[in-house]
Amino acid sequence: MASQSAPRPTPGSIEHFDVLIVGAGVSGMYGLYHFRQMGLSVRVYDGASDVGGTWWYNRYPGARVDGPGSPYYCYTFTDELMKEWDWEETQSEQSAVLAYLEHFADRFDLRRDIRFETWVKGASWDEATQRWTLETSTGERATGRYLICAVGALSTTNLPDIPGIEDFAGETYHTGSWPHHPVSFEGKRVAVIGTGSSGIQAIPEIAKTADRVYVLQRTAQYAFPAGNRPLTAEDRAEARASWETIRAKMYAHPGGFPADPNSRIAMEETPEQRDALYEKLWQRGSFRFFLESYADVAVSEEANASMANFVKRKIREIVRDPKTADKLMPNHFVMTKRPILENGYFEAFNRDNVTLIDLREDPIERFTRTGVVTRSGEKPIDMLVLATGFDAISGSMLRLDPKGRGGVPLKERWKERFHNHLGLMIHGYPNLFMIHGPGSPGVFYNMPLGAERQMGWIGDVIRHMQTRQLGAIEPMKASEDAWGAEVSALANATLFPRTDSWWTGANVPGKPRYFSAYLGGSIYYHRLAETASKDYPGFVFEPDCESKK
Repeated sequence: MASQSAPRPTPGSIEHFDVLIVGAGVSGMYGLYHFRQMGLSVRVYDGASDVGGTWWYNRYPGARVDGPGSPYYCYTFTDELMKEWDWEETQSEQSAVLAYLEHFADRFDLRRDIRFETWVKGASWDEATQRWTLETSTGERATGRYLICAVGALSTTNLPDIPGIEDFAGETYHTGSWPHHPVSFEGKRVAVIGTGSSGIQAIPEIAKTADRVYVLQRTAQYAFPAGNRPLTAEDRAEARASWETIRAKMYAHPGGFPADPNSRIAMEETPEQRDALYEKLWQRGSFRFFLESYADVAVSEEANASMANFVKRKIREIVRDPKTADKLMPNHFVMTKRPILENGYFEAFNRDNVTLIDLREDPIERFTRTGVVTRSGEKPIDMLVLATGFDAISGSMLRLDPKGRGGVPLKERWKERFHNHLGLMIHGYPNLFMIHGPGSPGVFYNMPLGAERQMGWIGDVIRHMQTRQLGAIEPMKASEDAWGAEVSALANATLFPRTDSWWTGANVPGKPRYFSAYLGGSIYYHRLAETASKDYPGFVFEPDCESKK
């Protein structure tokens, strides 16, 4: 439906709210609903022209849910949404997820409190009034006691710095900001840079109609069958009938998935048993490959190698040209880059119109107006697709760059490390809350469910402050230091930090290089609950400035 954005204020005026939210995606919309239910006044700002966040921008061909799959990539707080929304596939395509989020906005009349096509250009804390002030791209100003940054862990696009790329005269698109008009590949020569999630999803679709596809591979990837299939009426009925049980499993599972915990150890089984299990899970597809295989793949080199070698054999079985298959062999630990589900990616290299260029052997030297030049020569192209990912986890917060106590910009505070406590709050930035930020499970958790649980904790903080006439909360610096050490200790007990990835910041030049996500899974949410039950140790509060008068 057409967006019905909140009405604009009188020019030059300033609006006042209890809660300001930046972002109208999955997290921001739930925050709007949740804080409204608490009786608070809320305003949401988003640069897009309608709701959806990531799912509004990421319209590239082949874009689908991977994660928990449908119908479990959803809001869980009400049974009604589960009962009334019919998902069509297990790995829903982008348009279906966006339709669900639009339905959510309609169902709870959210748009009347959202300002669309409005970028937040400045956010600053006023110590005298204990309020945040926002400046927007439209010249509007607003204040709020609480600032919720639902800016997206994967929303700030990462653009490659390659000589001549701006001189290329053909069509150029980034998968993270795909145009809303149809893009035709018919008869065109297309170069795709990047083979992460979006590249692996897009390449098979582009290859169906393009005259020529050059896959410019920077890193060979492990990818697993998505196993996408239609959901039947029986599937939906079963999910609805057992929804309470499923929801309890999601809350208990380390990743927020509707699955039982897995304690199977790879090295306790024979190679034949391991391969039989991998084959069974490969044929089934989906994230079940990880959920139902072995619990030690992320911590044991031997267990990891057993899975990695199985996938490499599968790639060689699928890709007919041995030289191309050699180029597609990953050289890192499996799962230590973001696991990717594919729909025909490896099969695409059996097509006559798809050419793999391994940039480790044949690097890009420059772009021209009509093509891309690698060491082996120029390839004429009509279109360039940048599947180069995002400045993930921290990038959107740094783009917002709020100014805390003393006017200190976040870019200065986060120059060497993404300091925070519980992945939610930052010393020196009172009443500011992050959703899926550094130091939280974020991208390692079912993100709609994680947003609900983090927003619930924030709501508890606000109630605590209201009942005690408190005006501001922020974490102690010592709490941040302790939390950062815990995040790193959990990561360092695994194989994850030993691979360059966007999880470690290695894809963005100059970014602090360390693993910034919390790997404690559901333990994280127990920690949040414990913190609330003990009246927030590790935080300091200020009395409400109004109550002191």
